[in-house]
Amino acid sequence: MISLISVVLAATPTPDPDFDPNTVTPGVVGFVVFFLIAVATLLLCLDVVRRIRRTTYRAEIKERLDAELAARDADPKAPRDDKPE
Repeated sequence: MISLISVVLAATPTPDPDFDPNTVTPGVVGFVVFFLIAVATLLLCLDVVRRIRRTTYRAEIKERLDAELAARDADPKAPRDDKPE
């Protein structure tokens, strides 16, 4: 493992003396790309929250309907929709 690290460090070139890492910036294009990625991430998060909320509401409604059907089936005097009058 030590020999691999020494090979990688030995292969690393020395930086150019005229190169100043403090002056390198992504520029306008980098800002626009980063902004678009942030907007896309925000929209995806909002969509996921909306879908999770919708699924939760559907499960709650299904539980209520099942409870109402069970209560109706347990009460023999309850009016039924499936019997002709």
